[in-house]
Amino acid sequence: MTAMLAARAQKGSEALHLHKIAIPEPGPDDVLVKVAAAGLAPGMMALLAQGAFKHLPTTLGHEAAGTIAAVGSGVSGIGVGTRVRVHPNLNCRACGYCRSDRDMMCPQQAMIGHAAFSPVPMPLYDRYHDGGLAEYIRVPGHLVDVLPDNVSYDVGAKVHDLANAVRALKLANLPLGATLIVTAATGTMGTATIKLASHFGVGRLILVGRSAERLAPVSMLAGDVQVDTLALDELPAKWATTAGLTGALRALAPNGADAVLDFVPEGPATSQALAALATGGTLVHMGANRNPLTLPMAAVMVNCWRIVGTRACTRTDAQQVLALLAKGALTADDLITHRYPLSAAVEAVDALRSRTEPIWMAVVNP
Repeated sequence: MTAMLAARAQKGSEALHLHKIAIPEPGPDDVLVKVAAAGLAPGMMALLAQGAFKHLPTTLGHEAAGTIAAVGSGVSGIGVGTRVRVHPNLNCRACGYCRSDRDMMCPQQAMIGHAAFSPVPMPLYDRYHDGGLAEYIRVPGHLVDVLPDNVSYDVGAKVHDLANAVRALKLANLPLGATLIVTAATGTMGTATIKLASHFGVGRLILVGRSAERLAPVSMLAGDVQVDTLALDELPAKWATTAGLTGALRALAPNGADAVLDFVPEGPATSQALAALATGGTLVHMGANRNPLTLPMAAVMVNCWRIVGTRACTRTDAQQVLALLAKGALTADDLITHRYPLSAAVEAVDALRSRTEPIWMAVVNP
């Protein structure tokens, strides 16, 4: 077989297209992975619409796991048949950011099968922009991690999202027994954070989501951690303009929360959650919310709040997730609520974007 099915983006279109293309040939430093599972993320289509993909046409999908099908002559320590997950972050591995566990800040940082934003030359992204929504993917040999035997391909494909949650939890600088607010709690990043909360000493979770109906099942992911939920559709009708979310959060935690992990993509919830922090608390944002903060900086100063942005995980974060999974300290198969064949990738992306039904994590199985 010399051709494969792939889900592609192309110039002049904001849609996903299924095409038969040639199976990529691995170079000396590459491995070819036969994809068993690829993760889906709704944000990739928004970035496509914004023109953030520098190479078109391209195969989408920055999350993938499978088996090694071929190994380049310069790759050692891994062989054909090995179960692996692909680490999608492309970076130079030599700058100050890369050498201090901040590789997502590298000027060359981009993601396989995803967008790139920096104006500097990106030789790795030029070569490896094609992603994992395909039957095969070619990647640098140094960007595969061996999957533990007890970790499924589906979970392996979603390690990246779990690692993003690890990075956000680290940046929150949580005290032991912390009260943590998680916004957009019923989405991919919210559910990943809930699963990992106990590993970071969280004592209490306050989960914010659109509806009580969707919040109820995600509460069960927290294990022994105390959980309160707050549904936006149960707040007063004018909550967005009357600080109704802040008031409801303060009613649950009168002294304020130690941190907010904010995954809200739009609207006033970010600012209102910030105002529910305790003195010295931290808001970590990873939702790409374009709405400006409505609080004056004087409030940030007086309350000694920290506002931290993060756009991705590091390789260290991903390896920590793999270690937890390997030991059985973390299980994540229950996070994957939807599975689709590659032939249904277009419908899968539409379902993920519409959110007409609850979707925590979704994967494609070629």
